[in-house]
Amino acid sequence: MDILKYKDYEGTAELDMVRRVCRGKILFIDDLVTYEAASPQGLQGEFEAAVNDYLETCKELGRKPQKALKGQFNVRISPELHRAAVLQATKDGVSLNDVVTKAIDAFVNVRAAAINHNVQVTLTVHQGEAVKTLTSNPAIGPQWERLANANVQH
Repeated sequence: MDILKYKDYEGTAELDMVRRVCRGKILFIDDLVTYEAASPQGLQGEFEAAVNDYLETCKELGRKPQKALKGQFNVRISPELHRAAVLQATKDGVSLNDVVTKAIDAFVNVRAAAINHNVQVTLTVHQGEAVKTLTSNPAIGPQWERLANANVQH
């Protein structure tokens, strides 16, 4: 789903095939504020108009507009995972909030494709006067071990 952004608010961008319109709603507020347009090109403008109307309506009603998200939420996990997280936090000398924050940060900001899991290993073998140095090649995997064994005299 695409997300629209304007004035610290986010909104959805959806296609309604039954009514043949683009539509959405402002996210993360308790009030239901929707908008729609005949085409995707007009949806951003309708979203911005809906946000402006929401802010103006709140002003007229004398109430504070809701800000998206407070930074607090409840998480339901298994008791085993809860215990493991608390134990690890205790060992690391950090709070459970720190653990959850780091985990969510990694989930949101670190994509698996961006992580390089290849490990390069260099092996130097001394056999009397002869020294053999072999370097692993992640592209060929464990074959370097067979190469090392073939080149070293026991």
